[in-house]
Amino acid sequence: MLIAGPCVIESERHVHFLAAGIREIAGPFIFKASFDKANRSSITSYRGPGLDEGIRILAGLRKEGYAVLTDIHEPSQAERAAEGADILQIPAFLCRQTDLLIAAGRTGRIVNIKKGQFVSPHDIRNAAEKVASTGNDNIWLTERGSSFGYNNLVVDMRGLDIMRHFGWPVIFDATHSVQIPGGLGNTSGGEPRFIPTLARAAVAAGVDGVFLEVHEAPERALSDGANALRLDLLGPLWEKLKLIHALSEPRP
Repeated sequence: MLIAGPCVIESERHVHFLAAGIREIAGPFIFKASFDKANRSSITSYRGPGLDEGIRILAGLRKEGYAVLTDIHEPSQAERAAEGADILQIPAFLCRQTDLLIAAGRTGRIVNIKKGQFVSPHDIRNAAEKVASTGNDNIWLTERGSSFGYNNLVVDMRGLDIMRHFGWPVIFDATHSVQIPGGLGNTSGGEPRFIPTLARAAVAAGVDGVFLEVHEAPERALSDGANALRLDLLGPLWEKLKLIHALSEPRP
């Protein structure tokens, strides 16, 4: 399973351009884009078109047959976001926010919980159980690296196995895992050259899906371009990941 798209909705035209480009390369996938990036490093950073306009744009993609994932940051956004998205994502910084998790769960949508950089693989189960308490067991858990000193993230591949034993699908976010949070002062940096290395390792470890922020020109992206995968590199990487997955699957 592939989850891919830009960090944030830059324009309606751009969203449709990228969605079509990714589908041409990878086939069926889940399109990801945020209507609001409420956790940008700087007050001056671009955040997105906002809830109403963003959901209108994402709903247009769903009408074209795309599955859609987007973030929510406040409990009040859950029901409205569910109108334009198949999957509601809980940002890593908010993964312990009880009211947010419960509001997402009550929509009945799949809830993708990004494991906070400050949360152990064992402890993210508590967040998932908050969603499950609503009667919604459509829960995914996403690894995106853990804080290791200042402005650095590392990925402990053991955590993927730990989380899979909870019984919910586990996704690996290969692009945010190479992020350098706040590393450029008022924006985050990144080391995208390590995206293929970490993605290959995670697929070999048995994850259920891979999350990639993709942009045709990361240097021009309005958010998280420093750790995005360039669109023209997606095809070769995706082919390798599918081969690794096929070799790693248990044989009957």
